[in-house]
Amino acid sequence: MSVRYTLAMCTHNHADRLARTLVDLSVLRPPQQPWEVLIVDNGSRDATPELLARHAWPAAWQVRVVREEKLGLSHARNRAVADARGEYILFMDDDETLDSDWLCAYERLIDAHEPDAFGGRQIVMFEDDRPAWLRDELLGFLGELNRFERVGPLTDPDTPFYGGNFGFRRSVCEQVGGFDSMLGRKGRDNTGGEEVDFYRRLLNAGLKVWWTPEAMIYHRIQAVKLTKRYFYDLHYRMGRMEAIRKRGDASRIPPRYIFGQLLRAIAAVVAQRWEQGPDATVRKEMNVAYFYGQIHGWAFGARRGSE
Repeated sequence: MSVRYTLAMCTHNHADRLARTLVDLSVLRPPQQPWEVLIVDNGSRDATPELLARHAWPAAWQVRVVREEKLGLSHARNRAVADARGEYILFMDDDETLDSDWLCAYERLIDAHEPDAFGGRQIVMFEDDRPAWLRDELLGFLGELNRFERVGPLTDPDTPFYGGNFGFRRSVCEQVGGFDSMLGRKGRDNTGGEEVDFYRRLLNAGLKVWWTPEAMIYHRIQAVKLTKRYFYDLHYRMGRMEAIRKRGDASRIPPRYIFGQLLRAIAAVVAQRWEQGPDATVRKEMNVAYFYGQIHGWAFGARRGSE
């Protein structure tokens, strides 16, 4: 029997979070067409393999677990593409709780609009107390996303779907390629951006990308991410990878304008901190980390296409 949808989840050394995710998956309502679950264990060295081996899946589900030893989320995603049997691949993360209608919402979108790729709404769910400095403007960096309140196309390169809730027709990889192995998390390395790069290649190829707020997931946030340092590191790595992308094979000497941006960002932090205190300046301090990351990435970052 052919498979229409592959629900793919990549995981690495997150047995504690994965345990709840697997339990929460049981509430998922199945779509009309045949589907499967594909778990990619990305070289886990904790209890993840044992957890996956003993988990009691619903009797009617088709579930496969594969192991990808090459560390990195992009490697794991590419393994999912290679091993998926479905016409469409739908990705979720290992620290998320899906809305029970998630798969059905994407099926409605596919039946109505036949998109090449698509993304859905993400809602932050705090598992610990929310710090006073964590203002609403920062929630997007923890995975909060709601592009539109209605179903519609995504056409702007600067409004991508997020990696915890998106999918695509598997055959698009033959046209635009897979996920860039330079991007995406690698163990404790917080570098991301593999899904943004993939999204932009979809648009550049003229493919149809759609959005649906009906396909909702809840991104569970643990205390380890609720530190200012996490946000600074995230932005530093974003700046670093953006500089590598812009620089390409050009000179490693950073453009002068980036130094000006860094100095202006520092001045903005000083001014706001003087007026409003240190809890008000986190967003501007992230800008400082971003421009510093750009300078470092431009000067010392690897060339695109290398490991």
